[in-house]
Amino acid sequence: MSPQKPRVLVVEDEPAQREVLAYNLEAEGYLVIRAQDGDEALLLVDEDQPDVIVLDWMLPGVSGIEICRRLKMRAETRAIPVIMLSARGEEVDRVRGLETGADDYVVKPYSLVELMARVRTQLRRVRPAAAGEMLEFSDIALDAETHRVTRGGNGLKLGPTEFRLLSTFMEKPGRVWSREQLLDRVWGRDIYVDTRTVDVHIGRLRKALCQFGGDDPLRTVRGAGYALG
Repeated sequence: MSPQKPRVLVVEDEPAQREVLAYNLEAEGYLVIRAQDGDEALLLVDEDQPDVIVLDWMLPGVSGIEICRRLKMRAETRAIPVIMLSARGEEVDRVRGLETGADDYVVKPYSLVELMARVRTQLRRVRPAAAGEMLEFSDIALDAETHRVTRGGNGLKLGPTEFRLLSTFMEKPGRVWSREQLLDRVWGRDIYVDTRTVDVHIGRLRKALCQFGGDDPLRTVRGAGYALG
């Protein structure tokens, strides 16, 4: 699995619509995960937590509105943006979808161009680096578009792996990332890398961040992993 590529879970029981959505999202540079019903969607969220979920309301078995409710009740999935798709265009339906926890509501038939824009909007909120945004933490600035990092105005030289590690930390300052989570986000699940490799690259990142002085901004949390700040 490609490291750092934003992941979008498409939950749609109609095969043709699911593939059209997947095709357009992949053309935008996203890694698309597909689910045809609610039960499969819940399993995939646990196995391969996506960055954004595009969720159809009308699904066989468990409805999309119920899937959304369950995701928003769980601390580990609450922050994942959900874009609800529905043929229900009445105000009462929109309100119900949003009150259940959906972050956006799109009525069918919809414009693919508009839907792609809505996905990008939600992605900027949860993965600003992946959306090309400038990230800042204390005196550290990371420009995801130009792949440049500065600290206190000084340009830092970072390898590609260290850059991906830093962008992951800067997207969620204070969050503790386990070695396994960092392997998944930075290296990708399809590549076997020993967890000790994470420690090696964390050491390199620390050295790069402190090459012009200053305190080490990375924190080691014993038995848990690493965090920025």
